[in-house]
Amino acid sequence: MNIAVELVEPRLLDVYITEDEIMVFLADGRTISVPLTWSWRLSEATAEQRQHYEIIGDGQGIHWSDIDEDISVEGMLHGIPARRPRTHQQHS
Repeated sequence: MNIAVELVEPRLLDVYITEDEIMVFLADGRTISVPLTWSWRLSEATAEQRQHYEIIGDGQGIHWSDIDEDISVEGMLHGIPARRPRTHQQHS
């Protein structure tokens, strides 16, 4: 028996951001959300900066130019939070 499956990359249609979470509405009807703390840049940004975003890549992700942050739908679906960069400590 052959089963044909067409894999379609999830695309977002709309974004809603609260003080605690990022919610996205996908083209296939799903709604997903992740905690705002998954992005240290967004959790440290002002409410105004959080609302200044654009949907990029034909719905593949979200970009916040004010804080140089990108979040992909794939990352949200697979549970991949943004990691804070490691800082190099200087030794005296």
